[in-house]
Amino acid sequence: MTDRKTRLAIILITSLFFLWGFALNLNPILIPHLKKACQLTDVQSALIDSASYIAYFLIALPAGLFMKKFGYKAGITLGLILFAFGTFLFYPAAELRHFGFFLVALFIIASGLTLLETAANPYITVLGDAETSTQRLNFAQSFNGLAAFLAPLMGGAFILSGKTLSEAEQQAMSSQQLNDYLAEEAGSVQIPFLVIGIVVLIVAVLIWKTQLPEIIDEPESEEQAKGSIFGEKNLILGTIAQFFYVGGQVCVSSFFIRFSDKVAGIDEKTAAYLLSGALLSFMIGRFIGTYLMRFVSPPRLLAIYSVLNVSLLIVAVVTSGMVSVYALVGVEFFMSIMFPTIFALSIRGLGPKTKIGSSLVIMSIVGGAVFPVIMGWVSDKSSIQTAYIVPAVCFLVVLYFALKNSSVKNVTLGVSH
Repeated sequence: MTDRKTRLAIILITSLFFLWGFALNLNPILIPHLKKACQLTDVQSALIDSASYIAYFLIALPAGLFMKKFGYKAGITLGLILFAFGTFLFYPAAELRHFGFFLVALFIIASGLTLLETAANPYITVLGDAETSTQRLNFAQSFNGLAAFLAPLMGGAFILSGKTLSEAEQQAMSSQQLNDYLAEEAGSVQIPFLVIGIVVLIVAVLIWKTQLPEIIDEPESEEQAKGSIFGEKNLILGTIAQFFYVGGQVCVSSFFIRFSDKVAGIDEKTAAYLLSGALLSFMIGRFIGTYLMRFVSPPRLLAIYSVLNVSLLIVAVVTSGMVSVYALVGVEFFMSIMFPTIFALSIRGLGPKTKIGSSLVIMSIVGGAVFPVIMGWVSDKSSIQTAYIVPAVCFLVVLYFALKNSSVKNVTLGVSH
């Protein structure tokens, strides 16, 4: 490929990091919004995360097999088409105000994202000189962080109305007034998701028309070919740690707006902007964490950050007002390095088993489907504040994995989430 074509390919693949980061980080907006529009409990609203993250478990391995047979370019294109199709389904789902329809749309979107994430992480490494692959990865990751910052900001501006009626206010309305209010709330997602779908389709066309290099796997030696992938103990432990980490990450972000309202009396639009700031600290934390790894080994830094997150979550549970909210902002900062660090430590030394190992770790993102439901159940039974014990437990598992890898001095952070 010429330098010009290489630069175009890098731009297009980097855009995928932004697109899936934007889509996933709209969930914390959709959870309080659809809870209101579809009149849901906390545990029902948590199914929004479940519909998204269960796709990673179900689709990750088929995605790897599809790309092994048809190539990464075909996988990326299919992923973008599924992504766009899911966003277009939001329009009829809102018209019908049917929560199950929304969940189907979210599952289809996430299926597309799984294809994108499985492909883009290794793909960016082959677009250019091998010596600068780490810089390209970190550059691409920064756009994932930028999307995480912009999604709640834009979602808060274009989706959330800022109007939340109490149960007494709803009972005082006529059935027609209540139906009009709920229909208006549900309809606010239609135009934003149509716009997202159109942008995604444009990127799909550009990807399909652009010449991209194919990743050629290294041939397996007889020794490397021996043994099941499930015999790689550190990979399995890392997959478990990633399962708990993603569950904790999703819990912290997804209920942030509800938490801010119940604990500090912050309205949903203001809370959405606060969440945007928290996710900006997440992005900044990734750069700071990458810099700190020059002086502190990745497993040690992962362990330190895990302890700090558990401590901050305890503060969020036992205090009240803005102190609790700022504690959660701090958790966002210290989560920043966790996904790529766990990923890199998990697949370290796998050789030609790296692709299937990567798929296993991507599958563990299903933790984001499991723990928010548990947290929603705890919230319904007690309070949203008490429910933040759930992510605290998740970070204890991450701490254990970090301690088990304490002898590792350096890793390449090759993924972003």
